[in-house]
Amino acid sequence: MSASVLTAVAWPYANGPRHIGHVSGFGVPSDVFSRYQRMAGNQVLMVSGTDEHGTPISVQAEKEGMTTRQLADKYNRVIAEDLQGLGLSYDLFTRTTTGNHYAVVQQLFLALHRNGYVLPKTTTGAISPSTGRTLPDRYIEGTCPICGYDGARGDQCDNCGNQLDPADLINPVSRINGEKPQFVETEHLFLDLPAFTESLGEWLSTRTDWRPNVLKFAQNLVEDMRPRAISRDLDWGVPIPLDGWRDQPMKRFYVWFDAVIGYLSASVEWARRTGDADAWKQYWTDPSAKGYYFMGKDNITFHAQIWPTLLMGHNGQGDKGGEPGPFGTLNLPDEIVSSEFLTMSGSKFSTSRGTVIYVRDFLREFGPDTLRYFISVAGPENQDTDFTWDEFVRRTNFELANEWGNLVNRSISMAAKNNGAVPAPTAPKAADEELKALSRNAFGTVGGHLERSRFKAAAQEAMRVVSAANKYLSDQEPWKLKDDPDRRDAVLHTALQVVSDANTLLTPFLPHSAQKVHELLGGTGVWSAQPEIREVADLDDESIEYPVLMGEYAAEQAAWRSTDIEVGRPLNKPSPLFAKLDPKLGETGPEWAPIES
Repeated sequence: MSASVLTAVAWPYANGPRHIGHVSGFGVPSDVFSRYQRMAGNQVLMVSGTDEHGTPISVQAEKEGMTTRQLADKYNRVIAEDLQGLGLSYDLFTRTTTGNHYAVVQQLFLALHRNGYVLPKTTTGAISPSTGRTLPDRYIEGTCPICGYDGARGDQCDNCGNQLDPADLINPVSRINGEKPQFVETEHLFLDLPAFTESLGEWLSTRTDWRPNVLKFAQNLVEDMRPRAISRDLDWGVPIPLDGWRDQPMKRFYVWFDAVIGYLSASVEWARRTGDADAWKQYWTDPSAKGYYFMGKDNITFHAQIWPTLLMGHNGQGDKGGEPGPFGTLNLPDEIVSSEFLTMSGSKFSTSRGTVIYVRDFLREFGPDTLRYFISVAGPENQDTDFTWDEFVRRTNFELANEWGNLVNRSISMAAKNNGAVPAPTAPKAADEELKALSRNAFGTVGGHLERSRFKAAAQEAMRVVSAANKYLSDQEPWKLKDDPDRRDAVLHTALQVVSDANTLLTPFLPHSAQKVHELLGGTGVWSAQPEIREVADLDDESIEYPVLMGEYAAEQAAWRSTDIEVGRPLNKPSPLFAKLDPKLGETGPEWAPIES
């Protein structure tokens, strides 16, 4: 029976192009998962977009000599192009500066407010003495007053996980220019997090199948929940729809508040764009639907604590109760799929610190599937992982080129040379059936891993089939069977069947090369669909245009099962699937990202 699956992908911040550390957390894992779910016959809605509000956008705009809107437009397009090039199969990749997003954010806020989960409060705000501009909490760093970690942010300490206030930091400084912030009194709206202590704690106690690091982190947060500001003193953001607030030019929703609501607003926009304005409900209000949220570990707070409380508050399910808001009773996340950090020489990828490899540079030289594969088999799924060019070269050459590419090339080459088409298995033996059984059984094993977002184990199991097929060919030696063409044809038929199976197993990881293998095996049409950049007008203001990612994924042929190859289907001599890399690259890196000695 087909299930409804929401893949909610963390929103990349639109202040620069994406680097490979970004896409190792939110990008590739979410796409591998979504492609598998579609192949398994489920209805998938994969949504996200660029996060475009907040002071950092304004700061970057000043640096580049443009308006905030111009900067958001620039990097919205750059990021959409990066993600399209990587083959991330969004049903909708949009942005937070749309009329639709503003409306959804404001409606959800008003439901929270009506149910009593929003509090006005006079507090202390951080101001830059040199510019007079509000400093976002994340742009203030100092020593954590709780654990003593030197490098805590103004909103939380990544070392101990505790929520912080910038004024609590010891020796706080601005990350923008290093100056000491000035703290002034200001009135803001706060999410009453303590009013969710019992309800959130009970809900988390039912999340027994989450990754242990995510669940433990989230449960620790419940122990000390304090009201958290949802408004800020700035003019770039979603307006606050309350009397006394809506007409204040320097009061807007805090960027973190509107960004997490983007999962819902993007789903609503997708429904409106596809001609059925209620289609989003299939993924949000049907209790049987499942929702999976993908991000890096620095976003766990917002997805395992903040977003569930916003949903509970809208639904009237917090400790104070209440009535469901305008969207009905919304589903809470089923799983928070958080990855650790991809690092370089032990340091987190950071544009400001110069430790960065941009996605578009990588794609230009190496293509998308080598990066997708590396992230899947050697990425930071459960622990911080160091990216090295040496390991990238090794994985590409020995696993993709020597193992998978070689299996495809020699199987199809021999069949094309000897038969010109897929041969019939006229003299099968036990070894043939054993290999075919191994590949058929792998669908259950690999699929089981992908269901649980165990991408590394899934990819390794798929490659185990590839290795077994290579060994089979070496053992059977079909090139020596010229005097026994029936047996030769049975061996080649078996090899081609397992190539077809392995290609299906690897499709979620390698969708671009999977399409090529499909064609090398004589297939036609779209095997694994790719996202498209479409130019659209804002649904609520046709004068505003922007690019979105969407795709026709329902028409693709890829399905999660072993399909018998068609005897007699014409074959042509293939070209190499993956080019081998110069081993020296592992020692030097490319010119645009050299290894520093």
